[in-house]
Amino acid sequence: MLDIQWILSFLLLGSFVGFLAGLLGVGGGGVMVPVLTMIFLQQGVPVDNVLHLALGTSMASIIFTSLSSLRTHQKYQAIHWSIVKTMSFGVIIGTFLSTFLASHLSSLYLAIFFTIFMAFIAVKMLFKKQDNAVYNDIKNSSLFVVSTGIGAISALVSIGGGSLTVPYLTSKNIDIKKAIGTSAAIGLPISIAGTLGYLINGWSSDINYQYSLGFIYLPAVLLISMTSFITAPYGAKLAQHLPIKVLKKIFACLLILLSVKMLLSIV
Repeated sequence: MLDIQWILSFLLLGSFVGFLAGLLGVGGGGVMVPVLTMIFLQQGVPVDNVLHLALGTSMASIIFTSLSSLRTHQKYQAIHWSIVKTMSFGVIIGTFLSTFLASHLSSLYLAIFFTIFMAFIAVKMLFKKQDNAVYNDIKNSSLFVVSTGIGAISALVSIGGGSLTVPYLTSKNIDIKKAIGTSAAIGLPISIAGTLGYLINGWSSDINYQYSLGFIYLPAVLLISMTSFITAPYGAKLAQHLPIKVLKKIFACLLILLSVKMLLSIV
């Protein structure tokens, strides 16, 4: 049975990432992976497998966060479903295939890639200016190529794709609130494909951790999902009424701090 400190840790983590998912259109992996890595290390998970377990667990948790966030954004008609349909096929392919690559990389290399990528995303959040232009249709061929890349990177760092999808859609002159809602919807196929990939690859690995299924730690998924499903709608509601520029800058700084701390715990 889990100690109460781990139960509370997973519940609090779920509350926080659920709120972020609704507010900023991100799956929460940027926060979950570093925190889960540090928790798993304290629980005694070997360094060789710790980041793979954190990535898979984070991806599985994002399924429920995305569902909750998606439902709320749909109430505000903030989802471009035509874009979601076109991008879904690409993100599924990219995400699923990328999990096979991740399973063969060491935790150290994954941690280095994760930290560099999150630093890149954070810098973009800190300094990018939002244009208020009119939305133009995006070519399906362009969407497919971009979505495949988004899926591939999402699997390597276990994110719902929001850190990539939102900037891409806003660069195509889509309103920021609709970009966030659309990103939340795209996060669902990413998380499902990523979870299946980490499940399959974990079965063929030598990981032997109690209550885990492949690279997915089931107690964490259950507890994180319970609270994230509750808090995601509150974040999504707030996103419709608040200017989120300042919040994005705060979130960017948090990403950098957590990523660096995680890397230091692996090295």
